[in-house]
Amino acid sequence: MTLNRNTVFFLLLCLIWGTTWIGIKAGVAAVPPLMFAGTRFTAAGAVLWLAACFGQAGGRIARRDWGRTAAASLLMITLCYGPLFWGMQHVDSGTAAVLEMSLTPIALMGFALLLGEERFDRRRAAAIALGTVGLAILFGPTAWSAWSASGGGWLTLAGAAAVSSAALTYGWGSVVARPLLRAYPATLIAGVTTLVGGLALIAWSLAFEPGAATALTGRWGWAAWSGWLFLVLFGSLIGYTIFMRLLRDIGPTRSGAYAFVSPVIAVVLGIIAFGETVGISDLPAWR
Repeated sequence: MTLNRNTVFFLLLCLIWGTTWIGIKAGVAAVPPLMFAGTRFTAAGAVLWLAACFGQAGGRIARRDWGRTAAASLLMITLCYGPLFWGMQHVDSGTAAVLEMSLTPIALMGFALLLGEERFDRRRAAAIALGTVGLAILFGPTAWSAWSASGGGWLTLAGAAAVSSAALTYGWGSVVARPLLRAYPATLIAGVTTLVGGLALIAWSLAFEPGAATALTGRWGWAAWSGWLFLVLFGSLIGYTIFMRLLRDIGPTRSGAYAFVSPVIAVVLGIIAFGETVGISDLPAWR
């Protein structure tokens, strides 16, 4: 059986976003999370935008599309990763995994239907429901144990709400970005959204995150820098661009199905590379 291009891209995306947790884990141990994410996206966005400048669109987006581009940037990058990283300071990673991985494909399908990008399909809805139930069965006990251990306090509730909002804003932003992908190359939209969103994350970090200004000196250590480079190259330059292409070609719901595959890859990799027995309980958010 011959795999078509979109299938190959989808499998590659699952593999890439199933391994990026390694870089995140190394980075946030040494660098304030929002600053780590912001510099990663800003660097990747600058590279992609410069590449687009030499392409067909010349690196320019028409003025009439500036508002949509800004909205997609803030939703997919800033308002996704900001609350996500904050929430994970107050919620066990098992809880975060259940919320993030189950809500992302649901949000993609929901906003695609609401904004008229896709039509309701019973088979598609059943597949999303089945995947969500599977994730809940796999990771639900870990999340419940973490919730019980924390006492279910208000700060835990706020963290869970923040992680949930990250999945919703990412799904919303993805659907908002799709019309742009019909008018401009995926590289250009990927570059501009990550650049704008990354700069906003850096500003957010400098305003509210302790140690953010010091982190700009770059004294992170080799492990954090290695993780950062891995995320810039694979997570953003390659992975995010692939996701944009899939979003354009196969739609939000089908492209969002990576959320059911990447965690499995992450767990298997953790077992192989680090001898973990329950790898998902130690994972921060992937991507």
